[in-house]
Amino acid sequence: MKSISQTVAAAALAALPLVNAITPEGMLAAPRRGAAVANPSGEFAVFSNSNYSFEEHESTTIWERLDLMSGEISTWSTDTNISEFVFVGPTNTSILYINATNEEGNGGVSLYTADAADLSTASLVASLPAPYSGLKAVATESGDIHFLVYALAYPNGTAYNADTAETPASTARIYTDIYVRHWDYWLSAERNAVFGGVLTSGDGGYSLSGELTNYVTGKCNATCAESPVQPFGGSGDYDISPDGSQVIFLTKNIDLPLANFTSSQVYHVPFTGTVNDSVPINPIGATPGAEGASAAPTFSKDGSKIAYFQMNGIDYESDRNIIYVANADAEDFNVTKLAGDWDRSPDVLAWSNDGSVLYVAAPDLGRERIFPIPMSATADFVPKNITDEGVPAAMQVLPNGELLVSDSKIWSSRDIYTVNSQGEMTNMYLQSNLLDEALSGLGPEDVSEFYYSTNSSEIDQQSWIIYPEGFSEDETYPLMFIVHGGPQGAHFNSWSTRWNFKVWADQGYVVIAPNPTASSGWGQNLTDAISRHWGDYPYWDLVHAWDYVNTTLPYVDTVRGVAAGASFGGYMMNWIQGHPLGRRFNALMTHDGVTNSLSDYATEELWFINHDQGGIFTSPNETSTYYRWNPILYYENWATPHFVVHNDLDFRLPVSEGLMLFNMLQVKGVPSKFLNFPDENHWVLNQENSLVWHTEIFKFHNYYSGVSNASSPY
Repeated sequence: MKSISQTVAAAALAALPLVNAITPEGMLAAPRRGAAVANPSGEFAVFSNSNYSFEEHESTTIWERLDLMSGEISTWSTDTNISEFVFVGPTNTSILYINATNEEGNGGVSLYTADAADLSTASLVASLPAPYSGLKAVATESGDIHFLVYALAYPNGTAYNADTAETPASTARIYTDIYVRHWDYWLSAERNAVFGGVLTSGDGGYSLSGELTNYVTGKCNATCAESPVQPFGGSGDYDISPDGSQVIFLTKNIDLPLANFTSSQVYHVPFTGTVNDSVPINPIGATPGAEGASAAPTFSKDGSKIAYFQMNGIDYESDRNIIYVANADAEDFNVTKLAGDWDRSPDVLAWSNDGSVLYVAAPDLGRERIFPIPMSATADFVPKNITDEGVPAAMQVLPNGELLVSDSKIWSSRDIYTVNSQGEMTNMYLQSNLLDEALSGLGPEDVSEFYYSTNSSEIDQQSWIIYPEGFSEDETYPLMFIVHGGPQGAHFNSWSTRWNFKVWADQGYVVIAPNPTASSGWGQNLTDAISRHWGDYPYWDLVHAWDYVNTTLPYVDTVRGVAAGASFGGYMMNWIQGHPLGRRFNALMTHDGVTNSLSDYATEELWFINHDQGGIFTSPNETSTYYRWNPILYYENWATPHFVVHNDLDFRLPVSEGLMLFNMLQVKGVPSKFLNFPDENHWVLNQENSLVWHTEIFKFHNYYSGVSNASSPY
């Protein structure tokens, strides 16, 4: 049966008041929808929906139900304490969920069972004394439920709870090896661990049986095992077999120092076992080249196979992910590659119902597309995509074999649809740009792309174009030139609440978002080429992109152009400031970028610096890339007005880099402005902070581009 049709969607759009432009407030307050999770029979799906109020200065979250037969969307729950759930139990509507508090009020959580068709049936089954999350659960043959959760754990294996932990008299931190802090936190003795538990069935309900088992803590050598791996790891770092008998999890390689290597391994352990029973599925050296970071370990739906990704490079976080499949048999894992020569780096996977196909999502030409890969795929197999635009947040194989996809696009914060294995969209259920008032009027016509040639690469390189509201080719608009971070990454066709291209465009710009050397999705060679070349290859690419715009797009006013970038994009703004391209912009903006590359070793992930700079830091000289690509070498050329953002909790790029940049600009007399958030990391996540971020940057750039009529950039 068809869901919301294009006709109905068009009617929904017509019913919304048209907006002249999407504003920062509108974008930040607009609904943020989670991925849709379907019930086992594929009749309906549930997803979260969060909204922020700048009047109340708070966010509220509800859960919504999507009927996969009719397409109808309704409120499922307004209980803000339901933090996550899984479908598990005797019926297709049985669920187990985590309540964000427990009756003891001691910082722990509770487990409840319920019927998704009637949440008033919820029954408390366990009160857990720590803030566990990442729930996964399966029903066993006996009718019991085996579940997994994770939490920080003390070295003795017990779960850590900040609310009940003893506070030491001193705040001293003492370390005897490097990797003392990461992203936005200082390393402590507590590490993440996966815990397993049993809910025993009986008397019409469930009860927690015994204590939770820690499968991770205590496996140590050069470092100690941790799963999920902080700071970005989650429930995707582990899995439980469909019959509840086996557990898999990944951890950084315990035989190597954390700061210098990216290597990680997938471990297998019986559900009834302990950390001492865990064994690596693919020990280092067993499979040639498979020594790098691993990801997404996932059991097939019959539990007989395990799929995961692993890189070759032992100290390179952006190497190509290769697909591996193993037997779920500790006696003979028999690990093999799948489509091993495919020049893409997938990062999301899902098994088909019969286990004959793996669906993977991979960066591809500025999108992240879904590709089916049969188990028979040889090394030279070239997958064909079944989705095109957008970047999936999640995909789930339904009982009928179709994929339920939750994705986003530059013009839509969440689309939910189904697609079959031949790439035919069978249902479009939700398009946020057709439902949300703040996004009304946005659409694919707001976006296009071009390819241009450059002297750094044998392939033409891509750039996105994003048009402002009311765009006409007969008019001219100042250029907004945005450089992406990473540097191994890309500008994708996806929605962002941090760097939303349409919000920037609707200030009155044509946004140009190029994908230069280091960008992912055009083959590993382009990604790898950034190593030792931070200051030349990508810079040349950006010059060529600017030249293309200047000579080919008459509606773009480059004379009034401005530029911005974060992380590596911030470094590139600092590099551009000292080079001829810097004189082609009226203003630059650096968010958390490198100012002095001789300070690179103040970061935490030394593997990143060692790889991209071509070796460890030594005494700087003119042949050293630490010296050669240093923005401050060209300080004498700095002249373009420059906005600087740097946050205190950014341990990847310490705040001193931003302060140094601002101080040097001020001493030289270059018009400049500094914005700092003491409670933000490499990103700006708090909505109130983000609104200030947008407001201040736009005031500065709009003044120097002439978009606004302001008499001052301050």
